[in-house]
Amino acid sequence: MPIVVFRRKMERIKIGQIVNAVALRGEVKIYNYSDLERFEELDTVILANRKQSKEYKIENVRYQKNMVIVKFKGVNDRNQAEALKDYEVFITEEDLRELPEDTFYIRDLIGCAVKDLETGNVIGTISDVLQNTAQDLYQVDLEGGKQVFIPAVAQFVKNVNIAEKLVEVTLIPGFLGGAEEA
Repeated sequence: MPIVVFRRKMERIKIGQIVNAVALRGEVKIYNYSDLERFEELDTVILANRKQSKEYKIENVRYQKNMVIVKFKGVNDRNQAEALKDYEVFITEEDLRELPEDTFYIRDLIGCAVKDLETGNVIGTISDVLQNTAQDLYQVDLEGGKQVFIPAVAQFVKNVNIAEKLVEVTLIPGFLGGAEEA
C-alpha cells in the first residue's frame, strides 16, 4: 500500500507591491512592506495578482529613496516590467527570518487571546499591531465591540505564547475604562 504524505500548503507572506516599471532594462519599483535589505537576502519571490501567480528569480536589487528597485530574471524590457505593475510580492514561510527572543511576527500575534493576569479573565483578542509609535501597540478587540490599545512593553505584556495563541498582560486600574465589567 503506498504511503500518502499530505503537506500543509505553504503560507505566503506579502512583503511588497510593484508600483511601476523603471527605465528600459526590465526593472520594477516595489513599495516595500518589509525592511529594505530584505530583498537582498532572497533568491526568489512569488508575484501574484487576482488571476495568476508565478515565482521569479531576483537578478539585482538596488534602492531609490524608500523604494526597492528589482530586476527579475526573464524580465528584460520596459513592456515586460510594466505588465507586472500592481502585482503583489510574496515570500513563503521558508523565507521568514529567525527572530530574536521576545520578538514576534505580527501575523502570529493577530488572533491571540489576551488574558489579564490580575483577574485571570480573557479580555479580548489581538486584531492588529500598530507600529507608528514609540513602541508597538496591540489593538485588542473586547467583547461588545470596543477596542483598547496595549503598549507592547514589559510593564504591560508579561508573557507571549504563540503556540497557545495567548498573550498575558498586567493592566493598570482603569485601563479598560470600565469595559472589564461589561
